[in-house]
Amino acid sequence: DVPGDTTLPAYAPQSPGDPQKGAEVFRSYCASCHGSDGRGGSKASSVVDGSYLTLVSDQYLRTIVTTGRPELGAPDWRGDVEGRSLSNQEISDVVAWLSSQRPQVPRPSAISFLEQPRGGTQ
Repeated sequence: DVPGDTTLPAYAPQSPGDPQKGAEVFRSYCASCHGSDGRGGSKASSVVDGSYLTLVSDQYLRTIVTTGRPELGAPDWRGDVEGRSLSNQEISDVVAWLSSQRPQVPRPSAISFLEQPRGGTQ
């Protein structure tokens, strides 16, 4: 049961997020704790750390934005701006912005993996 007249956000995104809009939403809802660039503030740590973002999926980010981290004092989608909850689209936009901060790691192709020499004698 959700207090007030608030509808739970969708588990999965209903439409793609916009990273530019997500940056604006982040500044409005999240920067007071995580800093304007997401690298950490007086109340919370970085959410744009490359190691972290490389390990987590967009769905995980969406879940954290929606549920918050109560054990760390981080509010859910309803709790940061009094009287104004994040909409489904705003959650998608914030996730798109966070995802855009993920470092681009080159991934080897299956062909290059297969072409690598194997140990042992030939």
